[in-house]
Amino acid sequence: MGQAPGRTLQRGVRRDVPEVSVLRELPPLPASAAAIVEVLAPLVTPARLARIDAVARRRTRSLVPVLEDLADPHNGAAILRSADAFGCHEVHVIESRHPFAVSRHVSRRTERWIELVRHGNAADCAAALKARGYEIFVAEMGGALTPEELAARPRAAIVLGNEHFGASSTMRAHADGTYAIPMAGMVESLNVSVASAITLYVAARHRQGDLDEDERNVIRARLLLGQVKDAEQIVRDRLRGGV
Repeated sequence: MGQAPGRTLQRGVRRDVPEVSVLRELPPLPASAAAIVEVLAPLVTPARLARIDAVARRRTRSLVPVLEDLADPHNGAAILRSADAFGCHEVHVIESRHPFAVSRHVSRRTERWIELVRHGNAADCAAALKARGYEIFVAEMGGALTPEELAARPRAAIVLGNEHFGASSTMRAHADGTYAIPMAGMVESLNVSVASAITLYVAARHRQGDLDEDERNVIRARLLLGQVKDAEQIVRDRLRGGV
């Protein structure tokens, strides 16, 4: 990563196509998470239920991707997929210029169970993260740390900047440090989604799940709602019947 992830110029980004949507807040659950799990868990295979439980137990808030004004919905979607794959429970987005949008074909609907935290500007985002004990690291050419060193930080927020401009000067001013992905080839930069996948994979290694049981149940409930056909109607019918 000779330059910060997100610095590669991209042209022709389209947001006005059916597969792209600006993400809104997650809809409320149709019932309590515990009730949804109780009703729907018997309707999936034991193997699928074990997989859902394993995902919930591995989720962590100790590593947080921060996406600053991403323009390309495919990049945003790919980073959400990487966050889900490597156990990140929340993703922060800064929307100073661009509302955060994703391609549903790329995201594989991971936005249905990842907690998205929105900020109107970089300063507010940094203040909110620091108030919760996060160190903030921005990628840049010749960054001081490697992704392996980020893995040792108890609470790390990884800033991935806009494709054209990288991280803002405001975010850099509030950051605790910089990092770079060591590169051995002739290229000097990586696409922001590729850089995020490498960074999150390495920085997430050996982290343990740290959500409480209520939070895990919310994840289980949202995953089950996506696994069972007519799940919301089934839940409403069963709860109406007092089950």
